[in-house]
Amino acid sequence: MHDLRRQALESGKTVSRKARSKNGSPASSRPNSAPSSRAASRSRAVSSVNSDEEENGNLSDETSFSTNSIDELLNGDTPDPITDAWRADLADRIQELIDRKRSSVQGREKCLATYVRTLTAQYAEEDIRGKEAEVIVAFLKSIKAEASERETILAMKALAMTVVTSPSDLIYEAVASPLKRVISDSTSIPSKAAAVHCLGTCTFFGGASDEEILDNMAYLMEIVASDGSFIEAQDEPTPVIAALEEWGSLATLIEDLAEESEEAAEYFVDQLSSSDPAVQIAAGENIALLYEKSYRPLTEDDGEYNEDDIIADPDDIPGVAKLVKNYNVYRRTDVLKDTLSDLATLNTRRLSKKEQKSLRTNFADILDSVEYPTHGPRYQNAINQDTGKRYGSRMTVRIHQEAVMRIDKWWKLHRLQALRRVLQSGFVTHYERNPVVFESLP
Repeated sequence: MHDLRRQALESGKTVSRKARSKNGSPASSRPNSAPSSRAASRSRAVSSVNSDEEENGNLSDETSFSTNSIDELLNGDTPDPITDAWRADLADRIQELIDRKRSSVQGREKCLATYVRTLTAQYAEEDIRGKEAEVIVAFLKSIKAEASERETILAMKALAMTVVTSPSDLIYEAVASPLKRVISDSTSIPSKAAAVHCLGTCTFFGGASDEEILDNMAYLMEIVASDGSFIEAQDEPTPVIAALEEWGSLATLIEDLAEESEEAAEYFVDQLSSSDPAVQIAAGENIALLYEKSYRPLTEDDGEYNEDDIIADPDDIPGVAKLVKNYNVYRRTDVLKDTLSDLATLNTRRLSKKEQKSLRTNFADILDSVEYPTHGPRYQNAINQDTGKRYGSRMTVRIHQEAVMRIDKWWKLHRLQALRRVLQSGFVTHYERNPVVFESLP
């Protein structure tokens, strides 16, 4: 990956404080960038590489950075198995991307689509090892040129898939500025939104320092606070949704959000009045995450504390540490609860029945978590007759028929959604075989 650093320096990009002073990998709260051998023991689930889909323009996995709903997220289709013929095809596409000579826009689009589809369906770390720098340079050429909207978005999706498949501490340095130029200068709203998502992925997995993570969270907040006008996308919901979602994903990497919470909460509460349900839900999920992170386990070293700051949870279990409020998230929590309650019981002809159901379900969860920050998504107070205890958070992701992943915390949901936005139908494959993905959701 040394070519990436050389590319950054030759383009006039100054080396950040992280590059000058960093020793070792990112903070321990982030997934390890080096793959581990335990992945080899997991079974493979792969999806079909179907050339007919490409011809018909059905490239949702290749160009999409979104998930339509949590239910879709949890119940996505399992890919169909294919043979190892993809390896030779991938090698050819990599060489084609690197060569680039006499290539056309349509040819690059087709090549990028095949690359993305293959890396989505397969855990191909061994197949791209040693070639990451060259393909990323090729992706950046497409991103900077913006010859077509489709090629630009495909190149950003290919970049995101590459960094999730084979992370490196050098990737963020090389790609941050080109991605931010697309976000601020592109005339294409879909390209802006895709660049926001790609920037979030590269910040998470590409070796950004804690300071750079916080800087990007502030950058994303500018987009949210200005309703998109900060990036010349005034009142366009898609880039705002992307900024909200990537802010939440990056926030899971920061242990203490005390300094950021109050201002962030103000902007998120403002977005609850948006006319777009997806904006409202993304803002609400970030609010729930802020409240979850504002409490910590009470220890013997805490000394004196205000009894009112001890969480009053009806599921108080003997032997389990109580939680104490570390800081206030929002000064008017009472007003916030009223707003969340209204959204959890919304009844309007302005929205479809599906949109209303989604709002009600999500904001019932968010309201519950603001009141009881130990309660994660889909928390149920009903008593399990077998155990005599509440069911608690019942959101799960089934990994084939063999295992179930519990999503009982908001930080887990944010990471699941971020990974699913990139990996789409290949999530199960990567969760089983890609240690970077597995360690992101322990």
